Amino acid sequence: MAVLPIKFTKTKRDKLAQGLWVLNWISIITGIILFSLGIFWKVEINKRQDLMAERQLQSVPNMLIAVGLIACVINFLGGKICYDCVDTNKFLRWKLVMLPYIICTFFFTLSVLVGALMCYSMHGQLEEAITLGLRDAMHYYKDTDKPGRCFLKGTVDLLQIQFQCCGNEGYRDWFQIQWVSNRYLDMSQREVVDRLQSNVEGKYLMDGVPFSCCNVNSPQPCIQYQITNKSAHYNYDYQTEELNLWMRGCHQALLDYYTNIVHSIGLTLSVLTGVRYLQTSLENGDPECKSDGWLLENSFVETAHSNFNIIKHLGKFNQINIASSKTHFPKMYIL
Repeated sequence: MAVLPIKFTKTKRDKLAQGLWVLNWISIITGIILFSLGIFWKVEINKRQDLMAERQLQSVPNMLIAVGLIACVINFLGGKICYDCVDTNKFLRWKLVMLPYIICTFFFTLSVLVGALMCYSMHGQLEEAITLGLRDAMHYYKDTDKPGRCFLKGTVDLLQIQFQCCGNEGYRDWFQIQWVSNRYLDMSQREVVDRLQSNVEGKYLMDGVPFSCCNVNSPQPCIQYQITNKSAHYNYDYQTEELNLWMRGCHQALLDYYTNIVHSIGLTLSVLTGVRYLQTSLENGDPECKSDGWLLENSFVETAHSNFNIIKHLGKFNQINIASSKTHFPKMYIL
């Protein structure tokens, strides 16, 4: 017995097909945007992977790229089917494709849901990766003569210049680490030796920052050494005046940058989900009356079980056809 039977006239069926054709093309455009955002995010993460701790950040852009491609293929096929529905003769050739199309749509809908959940739950993982990665990059900033770390100085400097930031949480983070290599320290100077000996770990700490922390928009010459020493600079008070350094930390700058990308991806997935609701509501009711829309008609388990049964029965049906074809064509022996 049919569930929620609906009678369609030729005119209503044609209108429904035309509406679904438009929705499928909207989904194709959304899939292209999703695919592009996935590639863009993957490139951006790879570009700054030295500033991030080892986390499974690549899984999300890979998922988005796959979902975008699947969206384009499935919705292009769905648009073609809807377009040919107007012509009965053209639609007959799609009858065998309808079942695989429905199965692929189920797995695609599941992928969209997983992708959306991964995007919205990634904020904490991304924040931790940036915090730990920046901390390690700043710690190895001075190791310009060690293989595998010699490029980190240029990477951190480029980051602070491009994102107009300084340190991890702020410019004072540079006060707590030695960012000048010992090979560039003049050990003949008593001041340098005293500073090294005054630190328990033997580090050369100072109230200074790298040149990349300097704010290029400031009219005052950059003060990157003895920042907290008011007597070392003329007409200068670091407590009352705005410093000519970038005040924002690179942790927040990078987090805002990647969070905006995640929000863009989440918005695209939301649009794709909305189109799916609209598509199913048009398929399961009169376009001019109230109708139900859904992502999946049943629960995940029931939908997966029903699709598995369809595939199993389809395989049995093919075996029966092969067996019947063998009975219709008996073996011939040449004497």
